[in-house]
Amino acid sequence: MSSLSEFEILKRLGEGSFGTVYQVKRKSDGKIYAMKKVKMLSLSTKEKENALNEVRILASIKSPNIISYKDSFYDESSSCLCIIMDFATKGDVLMQINEKKKNKSFFEEATIWKYAADMLLGLKALHDMKILHRDLKGANVFIAENGSLKLGDLNVSKVQKKDYAYTQTGTPYYTSPEVWQNRPYDSKCDVWSLGCVLYEVATLEPPFKANSMEDLYKKVLKGVFPPINLQRYSSDL
Repeated sequence: MSSLSEFEILKRLGEGSFGTVYQVKRKSDGKIYAMKKVKMLSLSTKEKENALNEVRILASIKSPNIISYKDSFYDESSSCLCIIMDFATKGDVLMQINEKKKNKSFFEEATIWKYAADMLLGLKALHDMKILHRDLKGANVFIAENGSLKLGDLNVSKVQKKDYAYTQTGTPYYTSPEVWQNRPYDSKCDVWSLGCVLYEVATLEPPFKANSMEDLYKKVLKGVFPPINLQRYSSDL
């Protein structure tokens, strides 16, 4: 069992609904990892279960397209559960989308197909284990040193006990109609989100945008969005 003293915190990478993520270095061998610190004191029993659930899920998945879990331990001094995982050196897909927007440039079509394949392989690894991701978005798709994509941030993943899950979670831009409507849903909700992410990679904008939740809800249910530019990309895409 590791402890926090074995790692040096290099910098804060981000803040999630469940905790803070840091870039850390293991003192013994200088290896770089990502560490998520989940505050357990302020969490309800249900949320603690979710945090522990994430650790169990991460530990059980072996896929080149899922951020891999290395270790976890409880840090008494900060009352935090610390989860050590792969550090994606090249950031996430949303960062790349924002970079392209800034430079007024677009992704090559070959890159988009590669991203599609990597994300589908990641989802397949989850779905084969009856796990839904439930919050697939550009910010949760990480880029490894070799350029391959890895799905991460599985803290709202849920092992499907029954065929359908009912809770509403995730990011509204990428949320499927059945989740919006509080209808039962299954692994197809992740496929919808994947479509939304790929659309955003191709156009640099989410397919459904609105100024209010109400309007966003209506747009998602209608399923109408501007077409992808056929001068730029193939009709297959």
